[in-house]
Amino acid sequence: KHPDTETIIVNGGDPLMMDPEYYWDIIRYLDKKEMNTTISFTTNLWPFYVSPEKWKDLFNHDRLGIATSFQYGGGRLKGDLSIFTEEDFWKVSDSMLKYVGYRPDFISVVVEGESSLAIKNVILAKKMEVECKLNYAMASGDQARPLLLANIYRIYVEIYKAGLAEWEYNTKDIIKSMRNESTACPRNRRCDEGIRCIQPDGDEYTCGAFGDDKEYPVGDSFREDPELLSMNNMCFSCNLFNLCNGCAKTIKDHKRFNMHNTHCFEMKQLEADLLEMRDSKC
Repeated sequence: KHPDTETIIVNGGDPLMMDPEYYWDIIRYLDKKEMNTTISFTTNLWPFYVSPEKWKDLFNHDRLGIATSFQYGGGRLKGDLSIFTEEDFWKVSDSMLKYVGYRPDFISVVVEGESSLAIKNVILAKKMEVECKLNYAMASGDQARPLLLANIYRIYVEIYKAGLAEWEYNTKDIIKSMRNESTACPRNRRCDEGIRCIQPDGDEYTCGAFGDDKEYPVGDSFREDPELLSMNNMCFSCNLFNLCNGCAKTIKDHKRFNMHNTHCFEMKQLEADLLEMRDSKC
């Protein structure tokens, strides 16, 4: 249905819950159709660490791109439900380096009550000489309020001031966003043009987060909803427009929980620091 697809992103749970043959079937199909499509997934890699021989041939295939995940605070678990510790993470990373030839970049999710731990992930990324991507948790279904977006940007400012921007993806990307350069999720207002998310029931969405809520399937663009154009009407004359309004799902979450005006006030307190970042040599 989508012959121009550049990347198939496999979300979880953990993609390694599937047998390697599942991914070999996809690769054989792409080879048969002579498509240039790659496969990307994020996994904690624990099954790979336990059984590297099972996965190493697949992981070394040119079509596959692998990132991993880690965060302090007990938010990641192994298969036996024990906490995925920093020691475990180093073991996994060392195993990837041994069998696949590189240490993968990793994603961490900032959640309510653990934002003080976020910068520790970036310090760890520097030690590993990889890149960390600090993402914020969105509201989904009946989930409690999302973390205030301004509080996320406060973390990025802290990372910048600590001289750690080189090792954190979003800190660098917000600088690009303020310079009107190309950006990715969650600061690309036209992200729906290039994303097709297939839910387990077969429904297709242009956003994985909206897909979790069963909203805005393919053909029903969220960009046509006037309520999702901006946090509020003053945004259109603000220097920080791209930062606050890049993600329609974030706009909806903040309006749903009546957080958008608080976010705006808090962002104004960060404006000088963010503009300094924009005008830096980064």
